[in-house]
Amino acid sequence: MRPSENIENTIKKMNFTAGAELREQILADALKAHEQTETQPAIEKPNIWRTIMKNRTTKLAAAAVIVIAVIAGVSQFFGGTVTFADVIKPILNARTVVFDFVMGKEETGIVVHDIVVGNRIRRTLSNIDTIMVMDLDNAKMLTLDPKHKGAMYMDIGGMIQEGTKNIIGLVRNIVNDIEKHPDWPIEELGQREIDGQKAIGFMVRSKNEELTIWADPVTAKPVRIEVLFGQLSAIIKNIEFDVPVDESLVSMEPPAGYTLGNMEYKMNQFTEEDFVESLRTWAEILRDGSFPETLTAEGYLKVTSLFTEKLDQLNLSPEEGTHIGMTFGRGLMFFQVIAGSNCDLHYAGGGVKLGDAEKAIFWYQPKGAETYRVIYGDLHVEDVKADQLPK
Repeated sequence: MRPSENIENTIKKMNFTAGAELREQILADALKAHEQTETQPAIEKPNIWRTIMKNRTTKLAAAAVIVIAVIAGVSQFFGGTVTFADVIKPILNARTVVFDFVMGKEETGIVVHDIVVGNRIRRTLSNIDTIMVMDLDNAKMLTLDPKHKGAMYMDIGGMIQEGTKNIIGLVRNIVNDIEKHPDWPIEELGQREIDGQKAIGFMVRSKNEELTIWADPVTAKPVRIEVLFGQLSAIIKNIEFDVPVDESLVSMEPPAGYTLGNMEYKMNQFTEEDFVESLRTWAEILRDGSFPETLTAEGYLKVTSLFTEKLDQLNLSPEEGTHIGMTFGRGLMFFQVIAGSNCDLHYAGGGVKLGDAEKAIFWYQPKGAETYRVIYGDLHVEDVKADQLPK
């Protein structure tokens, strides 16, 4: 079946739920459906390099969904003289905040630039030219493509709305958690030079997280926030509180001269099938037939620019291009959920060619399941007992 014929059915099948327990709940919902399925044969689809027609919506959908997925996945982090309470005040009270958010290593990570006005956010990335304006009160996102003057709306209700909060605002969550956990001591780091200015630091550690805030020793305003969650690190810097912001930057109306697409896409639904198809995209579009050496959320984000460039070069119908872009991003969401659920998972696809039916490239054990879900190089999926897994 062609992607253009399958989009509506695929979307209708997917389900997503918001809330503090999103990982557990989403994982359970997503896997419940698959427990009822039998071994899946490889999915036969036309080679996506064969079809032809430029499409603005394709790039918008592809870029926006990946950005949302990554940022939503990261959102779990935050929940004498100058004190920790002083440092938190501007975070709690500022109406406008402008800052840079670096995923991964500061020297090589992708930089997300946010302009926050109340519950609206204007977001851009250093490696693509797509602009996203989010209205978190109404769970809507306006995506803009300055190059092609295209615009589209997305429904980001549910988990996406919950996860795509003002990143600075998410620090409030961990502050509230500190009050509930007196066993999380606040360590004073003293004064150092941070990004060319003197700053005083505070660190808070929980079981899985480490939050460090560096603030101006005179004004107490944070100048840098460092977060470590498992093996994933993030840095918030170049922070400005209560600066004047042109309200038009966070307007949900497309700028003059932009063409608005006639569809509104839903971003709060995904399945294991989306993840499988995202692996197909890695091999077929991004790597000329082989799977990536490693598979991480940061890796997805880093190929966003290449991915949108490749989609622009393909001769796809609007339906096919948008389907590929949306599925790639939803596949990332599924991956982030299972990666964050503490289930046993492994990736072994580095260098494996698409079509190798004997080679297992990814497997994970759903919570409460006795068997593993195993994805093979030809992208068929099987339920496998632990003693039959690849060594």
